[in-house]
Amino acid sequence: MASIRRLVREDWELLRAIRLEMLADSPLAYLETLSAARRQTDTQWQERAAMMSSGPNITLLADGGTGDARVRGLMRVALKEYQEPEQPRRAILLSVYVAPAYRGLGLAEELLGEACRVARAELGAAVLELGVHEDNERAKAFYLRHGFGFTGESRPFPQDRSRPKDAARAGDTVKRELTMERGLSVVQARDAAGLPR
Repeated sequence: MASIRRLVREDWELLRAIRLEMLADSPLAYLETLSAARRQTDTQWQERAAMMSSGPNITLLADGGTGDARVRGLMRVALKEYQEPEQPRRAILLSVYVAPAYRGLGLAEELLGEACRVARAELGAAVLELGVHEDNERAKAFYLRHGFGFTGESRPFPQDRSRPKDAARAGDTVKRELTMERGLSVVQARDAAGLPR
């Protein structure tokens, strides 16, 4: 069983441990390398935890509750910057991770359900979006099952280290990060896992 709670500044050591685990497990999924994360000082991790838990940022941790602080999963929701005032408010889902031992057990669904709730209720977002690697079939299927759809937008995948820097000139295929989104209505029906439909 996991307990979902908010990251706070004092969780900086837990954040460091889970971030290093995330980067070791899925090196192409995040906009940071494992070696860069390892070079961060304690002060930098404290500042990072403070940033990820304040203002328009809500980071959800899944741990074992009292007496078992091992982090089993993490999701961060943040308001998007540079929004058009006349458009619906948008939030973005970032730093999605579930530890290998907890995959396929419903934890991702629980975290996503809470992420959708806080994006709407606390950040006032009407739309939640995310980026997913074009080859990550498992993630794409997961988000499609939970009401996300492809927007048709994409960008070169920032962590694609498999191609040379001059790949565009060399004619190599550039991997893409696809944008997906879902609407967040004020009152939503819930499915069996508690996720908004």
